[in-house]
Amino acid sequence: MSRPVTVYVPRDSAALAVGADAVAAAIAHEAAQRGVGVQIVRNGSRGLFWLESLVEVATPQGRVAYGPVEPGDVPALFDAGFLSGGAHVLSQGLTDAIPYLATQQRLTFARMGITDPLSIADYEAHEGFAGLRRAIAAEPAAVVQQVLDSGLRGRGGAAFPTGIKWKTVLATEAAQKYIVCNADEGDSGTYSDRMTMEGDPFMLIEGMTIAGLAVGATRGYVYVRSEYPHAIATLNEAIGIARRAGYLGPDVLGSGRAFELEVRVGAGSYVCGEETALLESIEGRRGVVRAKPPLPAIEGLFGQPTVINNVITFASVPIVMARGAAHYRDYGQGRSRGTLPMQLAGNIKRGGLVERAFGVTLRELLFDYGGGSATGRPIKAVQVGGPLGAYVPESQWDVPLDYEAYAAVGATVGHGGIVAHDDTADLSKLARYAMEFCAIESCGKCTPCRIGSTRGVEVIDKITSNQNRVQQVKLLRDLCDTMVHGSLCAMGGMTPFPVLSALNHYPQDFGIETPDREAA
Repeated sequence: MSRPVTVYVPRDSAALAVGADAVAAAIAHEAAQRGVGVQIVRNGSRGLFWLESLVEVATPQGRVAYGPVEPGDVPALFDAGFLSGGAHVLSQGLTDAIPYLATQQRLTFARMGITDPLSIADYEAHEGFAGLRRAIAAEPAAVVQQVLDSGLRGRGGAAFPTGIKWKTVLATEAAQKYIVCNADEGDSGTYSDRMTMEGDPFMLIEGMTIAGLAVGATRGYVYVRSEYPHAIATLNEAIGIARRAGYLGPDVLGSGRAFELEVRVGAGSYVCGEETALLESIEGRRGVVRAKPPLPAIEGLFGQPTVINNVITFASVPIVMARGAAHYRDYGQGRSRGTLPMQLAGNIKRGGLVERAFGVTLRELLFDYGGGSATGRPIKAVQVGGPLGAYVPESQWDVPLDYEAYAAVGATVGHGGIVAHDDTADLSKLARYAMEFCAIESCGKCTPCRIGSTRGVEVIDKITSNQNRVQQVKLLRDLCDTMVHGSLCAMGGMTPFPVLSALNHYPQDFGIETPDREAA
């Protein structure tokens, strides 16, 4: 009897949302009806969301992709001989040769869509835990130095040098230290954290374990937003598998050093993505921002030294340790080293994940990868960095994507979320929404955020209805200045970014005939 053909059907939420489970069931049913042997592997998503459900078939030449596949397409795929890579209208050819994938520089997402997310053998066969083994063999200070030398910065949005956080925690004496992963991915148009937790959870586990060994922490928490049920389930299962295999527990890989990990689930608060509000939530209190100092690295979770990093930050650590700091540092430009998984969303033809080194331009991402707008209309504005990110006009689409270059034009890279809007978008309404969003989601601790955002909605309404417009524009700018410089955290401090960028670059949407760029 011939060996069964391996068929890959993603288990990622994006694929499930368009019927991947039904596609997998249809393939299994059709194979049974025809007496054909198939082994269905539920892999992570490749990140080509416009092709989901993307079904792949293992052939001697490599994996051949078909998509977007619906359950009703399955009989015709069998008729076309798709199990041997046969031609069909849904065929995308060899997966690795699809231009969207072939031109990426996948370091962190190298395994994404290739492995079974819950197969530890699969993970190990693709360089998994190589970084952890090197970390165990090295002195903690040497591990921290590797992270420092790699140039890795926080991928959650703040872009603070990761190694400096780790070095501070390592140098702080305490009986108990903690590692906390911020997986409260609440930004619009972002999903790289979710893809990692659902599609390559051992990578996150490995990165957090390396961090624990490096700074002397024995306990870690992954704080996941409640809206990610599949990520939560996959992470919990992966943690159990890793523990049974000796990668977590009282004696990590026989090193004599302990590291334990557990998942904590958020309750729907956007501001709990701010690190100190997140700590409050884990401790069982209302998610309210803490004043700094003290810094969490000195006095964090339960008052102890704590490393807090984003999912992608921790997920980048294994490859730094496995291949060395120089390998990672060779990607990128200036002070923005390595790669960033950028997420294309909004009014875009080919939405999905693109991992490229810093220095790629927005124009390349929008057109070479995204294929322009989904509506076919001109793209007018692009919000980069989530709901607190600036709206980037076409005149800035050739600015290289790196932290300093974007800061120089009043924008932010943030978590790498990119949301496109076509020429029907009204930027005054989007600016108003930014203030309204802040008013709804503010924790309420500081006045500039709590009251400023409410007043911001009112002022924008007066501008658009031409109630003493010139004076109201000046008032809006003064209000934004107060929020930027007076807020306790980025919730209030960054809400002016989308507001001012909309006002500066799209004044006509506010009813302003001549650009008002005062204090831009």
